[in-house]
Amino acid sequence: MSDENTIIVCRCEDVTLGEIRKAIREGATTLDEVKRITRAGMGPCQGRTCRLLVAGEIARYHRKHVSEVLQSRYRPPVKPVKMGDFAALSEEGGNSQEEGGHRQATGGDGQCICGKAVTGK
Repeated sequence: MSDENTIIVCRCEDVTLGEIRKAIREGATTLDEVKRITRAGMGPCQGRTCRLLVAGEIARYHRKHVSEVLQSRYRPPVKPVKMGDFAALSEEGGNSQEEGGHRQATGGDGQCICGKAVTGK
């Protein structure tokens, strides 16, 4: 059996199985509590890769079904947008258009402010 201190559960924050189990043994009973103690689920993926693993560990320790473990709240990752991109929209008379269900707003540089290339004008 592998050492629980070498098994990475949360790749974004490098949280090991040992850290998760320690937090649970010390009284964490929900995903949010484990998250606050270990930072598991606080990385760029916001727990999409580790949330079920952590819930499984909580359920196993407390002898519950994983569906009984209180699910944590998570926020979808957001892409930062430079304020200059917004300024360019108003200063350069940027345009916006619908393409494939995606509303594109450009500042004249051929790029949508979300980072996607604008293909048609």
